[in-house]
Amino acid sequence: MQSFGCRATQADGAALERQLTTFGLPQAHSALEADLVVLNTCTVTAAADQDARASIRRIHRENPAAKIMVTGCYAQRAPQEIAGLPGVAWVVGNSHKHRVAELAGREFIPADQAEQEGHHAGPASQSQNFVSMETVALSSPAFTLVGNIFAHTELIATPVFSGDTIAEKTRPNLKVQDGCDNRCSFCIIPSVRGQSRSMKPDRVIEEANALVAAGYREIVLSGINLGRWGRDFQPQQRFEQLVRALLEHTDIEKIRISSVEPMDWSDDLIALVAGSPRVARHAHVPLQSGSDHILRRMHRKYRPWHYAEKIRKIHEAMPEAAIGADVMVGFPGETDELFEESSSFIEQLPFTYLHVFSYSSRPGTPSAAMPDQVPVHVVRERSRALRELAAEKNRAFRESFIGRTLEVITLQSGNDDDWTEALSDNFLKVRLAGRHGANKI
Repeated sequence: MQSFGCRATQADGAALERQLTTFGLPQAHSALEADLVVLNTCTVTAAADQDARASIRRIHRENPAAKIMVTGCYAQRAPQEIAGLPGVAWVVGNSHKHRVAELAGREFIPADQAEQEGHHAGPASQSQNFVSMETVALSSPAFTLVGNIFAHTELIATPVFSGDTIAEKTRPNLKVQDGCDNRCSFCIIPSVRGQSRSMKPDRVIEEANALVAAGYREIVLSGINLGRWGRDFQPQQRFEQLVRALLEHTDIEKIRISSVEPMDWSDDLIALVAGSPRVARHAHVPLQSGSDHILRRMHRKYRPWHYAEKIRKIHEAMPEAAIGADVMVGFPGETDELFEESSSFIEQLPFTYLHVFSYSSRPGTPSAAMPDQVPVHVVRERSRALRELAAEKNRAFRESFIGRTLEVITLQSGNDDDWTEALSDNFLKVRLAGRHGANKI
């Protein structure tokens, strides 16, 4: 199974793979050899949709006998669009993703075998192979199963790894939260992921301890809106409570926190990260824009001065920490002056890297109907300018560590085996001379 898209989508894909193999469907070596291809899709941008459709067509062209099942965010958002593509047998939205293995089993597992193993399946094909590739969309008069995502309360997740080879599988990603209760005007994700829901702390600890027992040294906590973990519990809990519980009840050597919204970087969370050598000095804090006017149009819940205060607190508590942000360019109504306002704001803050995205209009979002859409050539130029600024900041950050000693975790050896790639606590990629085994501190 191959996974594409965000960390949460990869975690969903890992859970689907586990369910399919548990159901008795062994994994094929490639889509060319598979009787069933499961595609777990992304829909965050128009490009993601396009990539999904292209993958569906390619799979059908190269292996026309294979039955294609499309699930994930694109399947939830536009099931009929996917069902019109050749080769698609099923379209299963996120609302029913937990039934993927059951649906596949009905088709590919003999009824007597299913009864013997406690599964409820139907007609079988001659083979039971499958391969799942994450980031696609499919079609034909397909069986479509899509429901109200906001009625969905389950959270499926399995630890997922960063690469396909053993050497790369050093930093498992554990999704502990799904869905989002925010309503940013540009974002389709709440409509395809549903309300925020959290993995119970006992299960998080159980998964983390299993990873420790398997020999892993660092785990990455992730979610669609990770900082909202625990807010759906009664009584409510806070994300920092989960981090503290992992420190107290597991022996994991390093916890890395993925993206957390600015207003969820509480003083307690900052102090906890700064005070524990077992939590990576790394804060990824989505910004989107440094312009107050654009943030208001985006329906973001903070103002630039709120955001700046959080970043300065993080930097003061951890001067050597990696601090990154997501920044969007070309949002409707972003004039040259407003872009310069955002760029100047970013320049003044101690970022060490940026993820720069071009605005992508998503059908069904408020921003899609806004006037003053920014021309593509202007968006590209602004994106280039911000990437150059980010490169300058990143280079300055890296240069500040020349001559210093850092603790790193090894990832994989280079092609010529003269060096080994590794990652520092504060998100610096380094090359170590010589060949070293993966997952070493």
